Amino acid sequence: QVQLVESGGGLVPAGGSLRLSCAASGRTFGSYVMGWFRQAPGKVREFVAAISWNSGNTYYGDSVKGRFTISRDKAKDTVFLQMNSLKPEDTAVYYCAADTNLRSAWQVRTSRYDYWGQGSQVTVSS
Repeated sequence: QVQLVESGGGLVPAGGSLRLSCAASGRTFGSYVMGWFRQAPGKVREFVAAISWNSGNTYYGDSVKGRFTISRDKAKDTVFLQMNSLKPEDTAVYYCAADTNLRSAWQVRTSRYDYWGQGSQVTVSS
């Protein structure tokens, strides 16, 4: 079992920044991929970014490239999402997720991720 707990959400004006954290516990993360997704009201859950726990390689959704950065701290079993230049359309509940399966390609579908956090609200005012 893997437990994921997000924190760091809140209200920020457009153009501002926020950093989300996802503290993980339970099984070790050896070959896992950790991802961030978001879901706005009335919309499907959308892939934001992913990071390979071992290598630190990263992958981003098109809507956040150049603005968001995913990183991890192995010593603290924590994944971060640094969000800069925030826009009102970034408003959503942000979820941390873990893909515990060995795969050869980045996964952007929610069904590929085994464990999920409870979500953290991010609201960007215009």
